[in-house]
Amino acid sequence: MIDKAIKKINSNAEFTYQDNDIDTIQWLNGTTPISKADIESKMNEMANEPEQSNYAQQRRNAYPEIGDQLDMLWHTIDKDEKLQGIYFDFYQTLKTVKVKFPKK
Repeated sequence: MIDKAIKKINSNAEFTYQDNDIDTIQWLNGTTPISKADIESKMNEMANEPEQSNYAQQRRNAYPEIGDQLDMLWHTIDKDEKLQGIYFDFYQTLKTVKVKFPKK
């Protein structure tokens, strides 16, 4: 995980280390050293990413397709004159297209 943390901080970093020991990092070819604290902080941040990533993926997969979401929004606004006024530009733009190209 040390190497991934370093690469997230500086994707061009060149370095070596041994035995997964942060204290053995050697910076190569003029790479500006990254502090141990910054690397450890990034490692801690990355430790939470799988959970966040899994949560985000599950949520994305659970939502209807964006077209379906917009259709739901359209029908909700279309049924409510107050909402038609609040979202006037959005509503009128979609309504113009629906009138011009009606379903057959």
